[in-house]
Amino acid sequence: MEASMQAKLEQFERRLGEVNRLLSSESAAKDMGEYRKLNREQAELAQLVDHFHAWQRASSDLEAAESMRADPEMRAFADDEARTAGQRADEELRTLERLMLPKDPDDDRDVILEIRAGTGGDESALFAGDLLRMYMRFAERNRWQVELMSESPSDLGGYKEVILRITGERVYHRLKFESGGHRVQRVPETEAQGRIHTSACTVAVLAEADEAVELQINPDELRIDVFRASGAGGQHVNKTESAVRITHLPTGIVVECQDDRSQHRNRDKAMKVLAARLKDRMLRESHAKEAAHRKSLIGSGDRSERIRTYNFPQGRVTEHRINLTLYKIERILDGELGEITDALIAAQQAERIAALAEELQA
Repeated sequence: MEASMQAKLEQFERRLGEVNRLLSSESAAKDMGEYRKLNREQAELAQLVDHFHAWQRASSDLEAAESMRADPEMRAFADDEARTAGQRADEELRTLERLMLPKDPDDDRDVILEIRAGTGGDESALFAGDLLRMYMRFAERNRWQVELMSESPSDLGGYKEVILRITGERVYHRLKFESGGHRVQRVPETEAQGRIHTSACTVAVLAEADEAVELQINPDELRIDVFRASGAGGQHVNKTESAVRITHLPTGIVVECQDDRSQHRNRDKAMKVLAARLKDRMLRESHAKEAAHRKSLIGSGDRSERIRTYNFPQGRVTEHRINLTLYKIERILDGELGEITDALIAAQQAERIAALAEELQA
């Protein structure tokens, strides 16, 4: 494997030289988009090549130390040197394997996060409210910005549906594995017999689309309706036709936004949600084709897939995809999601590293 790894890394080293030459050319300076793209590639390649050289040095030190073992007087020293160099080489190799993994182009994107009540009636809607608070607190801990795009409150204080836009550093990278079915087991306040009920919500995390680059939405394929908003908002909200409903005719996707007093702003919000849903639809269709060959450890991303259970009587949260159980349900629902999201990211990286090793050995 190491010979294959070295050959691949030497290719990266040659590509870094090409990128450096392109960055110093006049053509790159004239095209700012291309210049920024090359700059990002240069930074990634430079980091990879630095670790490549560190791995080569450690491997060379290991060979030198092992050659000294033939001398009885140097054996103890050589053993210490070999152990230290071997540890450095292993660490650099693990870093190189991680850096060589294919990058998800959406990792730096902002997200549209949708929470919908499912089975369980009012209790499901209340659980949707709990999930909303959990994600808002997690966003606050990461210093992300949250914007309410749309909400449909339930009678008892929860939500039938709520849509957020979350912006900040590597939001999609941290939240992308939250898509799926979230199940809660607890005794509802309205349950006189003290029986445990099971309810569920679905969460969809959509990478925000760059409408100008990725999606060309034909205005002729949209039906846009305006109507009077309903629900809380004072007298003004019910007197003007500020709410907007956009239907994408080819796919049947419908988006409503009515939380802003401005029809124009509601329309902009609805278009962002529509673009994210269309992008997500395209990606899921693409992934469905790939799934016939290989299913990800983290799951298919199917919205109906049960990914996590929140069990209140036992105080535990179970992440089913990686068999992780944590007995800190209150802290997790207060936004301490990092242990779960980090474990999911690590699991995906481990799977990809194993696939990379198979590729290098092939």
